[in-house]
Order: sequence, then structure tokens, then C-alpha cells
Amino acid sequence: MLRLRTPLLAMGAGALAVAGVLSAPAAGAADGAVTVLASGLEGPREIQFSSDSKLVVAESDNGRVTELNVRNGRTKALATGLTALQGVDARGSALYVAQGETGIGIGDPTDPAQGFNLAEVKHGDVTLVSDLLAYEKANNPDGQAQYAPNGNPYESLSNPYYVLADTSKILVADAGANVVYSVDRKNGRTKTWFNPGVVTTGACEGLPNNPGTVGCDPVPTGIAKAPDGTYYVSTFQSEVPEAGRVYHVRADGSVIDFLDGFSSPTGVAVGDDGSVYVSEMLHGFPGGSEPPPPGADPSDIGRIIKVAPDAERTRTYAQVTMPSGLAFHDGALYASAWSVAVFIGMPSAGQVVRVGDAAFEPAA
Repeated sequence: MLRLRTPLLAMGAGALAVAGVLSAPAAGAADGAVTVLASGLEGPREIQFSSDSKLVVAESDNGRVTELNVRNGRTKALATGLTALQGVDARGSALYVAQGETGIGIGDPTDPAQGFNLAEVKHGDVTLVSDLLAYEKANNPDGQAQYAPNGNPYESLSNPYYVLADTSKILVADAGANVVYSVDRKNGRTKTWFNPGVVTTGACEGLPNNPGTVGCDPVPTGIAKAPDGTYYVSTFQSEVPEAGRVYHVRADGSVIDFLDGFSSPTGVAVGDDGSVYVSEMLHGFPGGSEPPPPGADPSDIGRIIKVAPDAERTRTYAQVTMPSGLAFHDGALYASAWSVAVFIGMPSAGQVVRVGDAAFEPAA
């Protein structure tokens, strides 16, 4: 039941020394491999394409859903004033939003009408679809101890983070509950669709957890549907370096296999050829749990990993600053970038970028 935390969130705003002249590239800027399509966003997390090929962006820091035309860079607000916004997907005229933990104190996330839930936004009205915190309290799908003897929860019980609006169901990756839920679009009936389980091998072996549990909580953070109708789910794995996984899952939630060796993955996408893209938002974060060195450049933090569909599952790497959400559409990969820049004192540095094949290179 680990909440989705990062070194940046733990340190708070201003923790990373930022040179006075440093700023995020403006929209339209490109280096030949990564093109900035929108800038000035506030905490962009999940991105998804709507049925009319517009990109919807969850701006976590201001509670706004923004629509981006990736062809001309024009943006408009589709919804505002949402509490603890983390994920968004569009289906027809409806937006489905995950309201979890932003870490910056917008609204009251303990109110079921505002936080820890799946909500629908349609024609300006916000309707509760599923109270995921209530479901967790009643069903405890990961089976871990929830409350200490004093009545306080050991850790976050629910943190809805990512949404995939499928044909008849909505999948929600709940990073606090450690499961992916399936929610019926018509009646809100909720059930556990995929329970990755605690990892107890490798670097996770013997790690302390809630009473009665040992190992790394999975902490699911991303969902992508592949062209063949299967799914991929990224799991943060309690922030343990190289312990993160991406599970390949059937439509019924059963596991086909998984990829491992990722460090705190926060997003996943699948290309037309079966390539799997995984974002590591904090790769290269200087200093680990210690204060970073003076003058550290935050633009070097983060990368996207491409796992090829060949027999060796060859990996190549693209440097994208603090990438979070990923989406693959019409032969191109898109990412939200500078996603947690508010925690280093850059509140409006968020971007959406297009990442070309030329950006991916073998590891140095």
C-alpha cells in the first residue's frame, strides 16, 4: 500500500539547485529527435489520445485537463478545478479522471467526492463513477495489513494514478492499493482486474513492508493496450532501483510474462510493431537520497526506454526530462515531460514532447 513517492516529492520544492539561466525549451523547439509540442504546463502526468486524435493531458498541479492538437500545437482547457488530478482518458464526449495524491495540497483528497476515486467529466459536470478508497477499505485486494493498532493506516490505502478507458470498462492503476481495477462504464461496478503481487526476489528480497508482508509493493503506474488486444502494466516497485517491472497481461487480467530491470517506471506505451516504451521519470536524479550537488542540471533527469520486439528484447534509451505519461499514436511516440518540475521550483515548466526514433541510442 505504498504511496507513489519520489526523492523530489520527499525533498520538497527547491531541493535541487537550478541555475538562474536554466529554463525548459519553448513549444516548437526541437533537437532533431525530441520536439516540444506544448510548454508552460503545470505538472503534466498522463496523456491519452481521444477519438478525434487530440491529446488530452492531466495537469496535476492545477487540476486541469488540457486538450492539445499535436499538429499545430493549439491547446484549450477541457476541464478545470479538479482535485488531486493524476490520470485522464477520453471516450466520446466524456473524460474519465483519476483523482489521487498530487503532493501539493489541492482541495481535500479525503473527500470521496473529490479524491481517491474515478470520476467522469461531461459537459462541465463531474460525476463520481467509483469510490476507489471505499472499495479498498471494504475489500483490501492486495491482502496487506491496512491499519495500525492506533487506527491509523500504515500507508496510503489508495492513490488512483492512471486511467485507460476501454470499450466497456475503465481500467485504473491504483498505486496505493497495489492493483489495477476494472470499472464498468455504465454502472460503476468495480472489481480487481490485475493484482501484480509483492515482489520478493532480487533487490526486493527481505525488504521490510507492512506487518506480515516482506518485499516490494508493486505500485502500478501505467497501462497501455497493445495492437493485439493485450495490455501492458508498469509497476513502480517501491522505488527500488532496477526492481520495476512491466507486465504483459491478457484481457482477463492474467499474466503472459513481464519485463524487469526498470527504475521506478511511471508510464508505458506500445508501438505498432510491438515495441514497448517505458518512462523512468527520475533516472539520473543526482544525489540519491542525499541533497544533490550545487548547480546540478535538472534537464538531465529522466529517460525513456524502448524495448524492441526482437528475441533479445534489445533496449535503447532516449533522454527526455522527467517523463511521466506516454502515448503512441499514428506511428509516433509522445510523452509528458518536466512532469514534477514544481518540486524543484519550476511550477510551469511542464511539456508535451514528440520523441522520434533518432532519440533512442544504446546505453553509454
